[in-house]
Amino acid sequence: MSIVLVTGSAGLIGSESVRFFCDKDFTVVGIDNNMREAFFGEGASTLWNRDRLLEKYGDKYIHHHSDIRDREAISEIFKTYGSEIELIVHTAAQPSHDWAARDPFTDFTVNANGTLNLLENTRQHCPDAVFVFCSTNKVYGDNPNLLPLVELETRWEIEESHPFYDGIDETMSIDRCKHSLFGASKVAADVLVQEYGRYFDMKTACFRGGCLTGPSHSGAELHGFLSYLMKCTVTGKPYNIYGYKGKQVRDNIHSYDLVNAFYHFYQNPRIAEIYNIGGGRSSNCSMLEAIHQCEEIADKKLNWEYRETNRIGDHIWWIGDLKSFKSHYPEWDLTYNVRDILEEIYTQNVDRW
Repeated sequence: MSIVLVTGSAGLIGSESVRFFCDKDFTVVGIDNNMREAFFGEGASTLWNRDRLLEKYGDKYIHHHSDIRDREAISEIFKTYGSEIELIVHTAAQPSHDWAARDPFTDFTVNANGTLNLLENTRQHCPDAVFVFCSTNKVYGDNPNLLPLVELETRWEIEESHPFYDGIDETMSIDRCKHSLFGASKVAADVLVQEYGRYFDMKTACFRGGCLTGPSHSGAELHGFLSYLMKCTVTGKPYNIYGYKGKQVRDNIHSYDLVNAFYHFYQNPRIAEIYNIGGGRSSNCSMLEAIHQCEEIADKKLNWEYRETNRIGDHIWWIGDLKSFKSHYPEWDLTYNVRDILEEIYTQNVDRW
């Protein structure tokens, strides 16, 4: 039996991974204890998504309501499936800057200690498996904010002559900058994933994403940019913009495109790789541009307010350069842009909201 183990399996990228690999006839073992609800409240619960997966895939999807920090529980799961585990897709995390500052111990133990627990169990029980880690562009801290940005009507932008115009690549330093505590805990996990690859010759990769999005996102104010923005537009819930005149830019990658990138890596894995992954130049938007598109799609006006103070560690402009991953996996490409993503978020959730 070929098993794919997915952590955070009821979340955005986790549930996309479950669907992707079940549809390819793998057995998927999921680990998710709905901590997203504990982080962000009842509206961010992922139980609806878990139940949908269980109903659709039956015996092909095996769910464990376990905490990735629980050494005994995680060890038991790995012992049960052992060398049948061919791929670990680790997406479980505490994902918010602001929440991390409220409870640094929980943030660090989930993001760093939880990752260590998974890596060590992989080494002990299925060392030949491929280990894919859902990292973040926040490992670069606020270094992107030092770029020479130009203010345009609806967005911040970078000069076309700049080396990073096509996107920020993996040469940017992760040192000597402010990360937020969330960024710091993800740096710890990111470096651990690399080190297990180099030190133990394991097939590991860190995918440093920008804005990961899609219709399965349980968006909340502190995490889930496009999903939460569309939800607020549809429901009339007030939305807050924090700093940078609402012109901050994000690249956005659909969960399917990201998981498809994981699949390409799994098919031809490498040792201790890092990849900036996101929407790149073909799928990005500013806050103001995203609001305009949401209002067009929903045919409603968003009730939003502007707050001058930006979030600590937040990026003014982030577009990732995809050339490193594409050079290794030239058959992979994006299939969604921002407009496609927003329309799908709307059509698949408007009745649920």
